[in-house]
Amino acid sequence: MPEMNFVDSSNVEQIGYDDTLPVSELHVKFKNGETVYVYLGVPSSLFEELKHAVSVGSFLNREIKNIYPFEKR
Repeated sequence: MPEMNFVDSSNVEQIGYDDTLPVSELHVKFKNGETVYVYLGVPSSLFEELKHAVSVGSFLNREIKNIYPFEKR
């Protein structure tokens, strides 16, 4: 698992990114549970935008959810 960073969000607790694998992974931990959602193939540029988004949750919903495949871990 990559280093996870806390974010200022009402819904998202932490995010992390791993681009050392054959397919990059965006890790997202929500405040309502222990499960980490891992979105596959998210470009590093999108992760950078997510880190600096005014609303992390809105950006995640608009730019990542239902676009990139995910796994629960």
